[in-house]
Amino acid sequence: MTVPSAARVWDYFLDGAHNFAVDRRVAAEAIKFKPDLPDLARAVRVFLRHSVRVMAQAGIDQFIDVGAGLPTVGNVHEVAARLNPLARIAYIDRDPVAVAHSRAILAGNDQVAAVAGDVRDPAGFLDAPELTRLIDFDRPVGLLLCAVLHFVADDADPAGSVATLVDRLVPGSYLAIQHATHDAQPANTIQMLQYWNSQSPEPMTWRTHADIAAFFEGFTLIEPGLVELARWLPDEPADADPARFASYAGIGRKGTLS
Repeated sequence: MTVPSAARVWDYFLDGAHNFAVDRRVAAEAIKFKPDLPDLARAVRVFLRHSVRVMAQAGIDQFIDVGAGLPTVGNVHEVAARLNPLARIAYIDRDPVAVAHSRAILAGNDQVAAVAGDVRDPAGFLDAPELTRLIDFDRPVGLLLCAVLHFVADDADPAGSVATLVDRLVPGSYLAIQHATHDAQPANTIQMLQYWNSQSPEPMTWRTHADIAAFFEGFTLIEPGLVELARWLPDEPADADPARFASYAGIGRKGTLS
């Protein structure tokens, strides 16, 4: 509780209640560099919810949300349940406080599980009993990787982690990624990244469009493709700066689109 956590800082940006003074201090300092960080957090949630709707409407009824943080209002299980009351969801996070809070919030819901796991070691959670009780890998799965891969350093092999995850998915499965980028970013945004990396035990590695596109190997992107996050947001003004959320987002289907 004395060390800032990305999951809890994100919770603070989303006006959640599951964060501590150390998280709020780092969040407040980061906002000085980039005042619209809470808007970014909300934009990622909009994309996450949209991804679930796209996948559910395509027939997906089981989801794995890696790096899920805390299941705040409007999270995956709530969105999925509105479209399919039988949908099953496994939330994965490495932060023990986030997992404990999630389990308390989700108590009594046997269609959802919070599983301790790290995207850097997918083999460590893919066969966890809490996950395999809900997820049938012989059927299509919706895999959600939002605001998580940029916490994996290059020397931790993010491409290998994604490959291990998607290798378990049968054709017809879906993958959604939102990933921070330094492409076309102003100086204050880069300064915010530098500040975060100096304060947090979870430093970020921002990547280029080409780097992020490589994670979708074997998947066919749906429109509008891998683009600036703002272009996935229905309420974003047409004249808004597409780079202001400092990230790319995309949704793909394993195999070809049917």
